[in-house]
Amino acid sequence: ELPGPPQRLARALWYVRLAHHSHRTAFNNNISTAYEVLGASGRRRRPGVDGRLYSELLRRICQHGGAPQEVAATLLPRVQCRDHEAVPFDVFRYGVLTCFVLLEFAAKAQTLYDVLDGGTGAADKRVCQAVLRTLEEALGASDFSVPVRYLEAGSKLGPDCLALAMDRALQERKLSASMSREEFLKKATALFVAKVKPVD
Repeated sequence: ELPGPPQRLARALWYVRLAHHSHRTAFNNNISTAYEVLGASGRRRRPGVDGRLYSELLRRICQHGGAPQEVAATLLPRVQCRDHEAVPFDVFRYGVLTCFVLLEFAAKAQTLYDVLDGGTGAADKRVCQAVLRTLEEALGASDFSVPVRYLEAGSKLGPDCLALAMDRALQERKLSASMSREEFLKKATALFVAKVKPVD
């Protein structure tokens, strides 16, 4: 007898987390296996994954990856399917990859904030806004037919580019409020989510 949905979800989650998305062949093989695992129901109907299981897998990827709940809540509606819909493999792969890229993007944004706050727990709001604008410009200049390009755009933000933006912000010499880690992360990930192509 085939395992029920909870066991299939756990196995699919295990498969998609086995290899980093940068290891394309292994990652694609694991996604293919996860798709087969989720689609293996005991009923005699066309094989495939329904929207309910697909959406739950995406939610679990974000949850297990430590994505803040509000960040996942903005992304998931863009890549989920309706519960009763059959999810084609390309859509399945796109959604899973997008969730993993979001997790990595959020981790990079947190690391960037750690640099900006200098260990104090609060960073200068002007500097944060300048860095966010620079990040938005880098994201805006790229073609995002593939989710991994978000990370490539972020990596193009070299130290020189960021240092220049931060210098300009600090030269204003006005009193500035601070920006919290949560606010910075929310704004940075909103830039990412805005670029994600919704699943039709």
